[in-house]
Amino acid sequence: MKEKIQNLPLRTRTPLSWGSAALADPIALLIDHAFLEMKAAQNAMELMTRWPNEWTPGWVETMTSVARDETAHLAQVTRMLMRRGGRMERGHKSFYAADLRKLVRSGKTGETLDRLCVSALIEARSCERFSVLAATASDEELRKFYDALFSSELGHYKVFLKLAYKMAPVDEVTARWEELLDHEARILAEQPPGCRIHSGV
Repeated sequence: MKEKIQNLPLRTRTPLSWGSAALADPIALLIDHAFLEMKAAQNAMELMTRWPNEWTPGWVETMTSVARDETAHLAQVTRMLMRRGGRMERGHKSFYAADLRKLVRSGKTGETLDRLCVSALIEARSCERFSVLAATASDEELRKFYDALFSSELGHYKVFLKLAYKMAPVDEVTARWEELLDHEARILAEQPPGCRIHSGV
């Protein structure tokens, strides 16, 4: 896992101390996580309707597969939350994801490209955060859970980025990807600390 984490292109790395702080209130962390899985499933279903043209093979199948994975994760998190006496709450917001989505340009090709890149960024950061949680959790159930989620999120990151590179010339996609990586590091650094997957350090 450590080698795979090092291969992620993220500009910043999350220290292990973040994991201990985020796990201080596991119920709050699980509530936040449940909403993130719900949003991820919704995002994949929305992207499913935005395939570039009829000659894009596998687009719908890929997005439905991601949505199915995220929905399964949502069910897992919700079951764990309820067993521990927690409940999902209304009005949840992820300012990290919202700020990233503000960077999405309007216009058919640019918008879809940016949405794929932002989706890849969120998955990559979630993957990295899950690895830190798995490494620091003293709760065996949570440790195994986040360890198991790591590979799935890594796969989703790669899928979204691969699709992004089909949207425009390689140089154009690479330049936009590098730009968004810089923005992601800044946005994450601006997040307040707390028991959330994408909280600040």
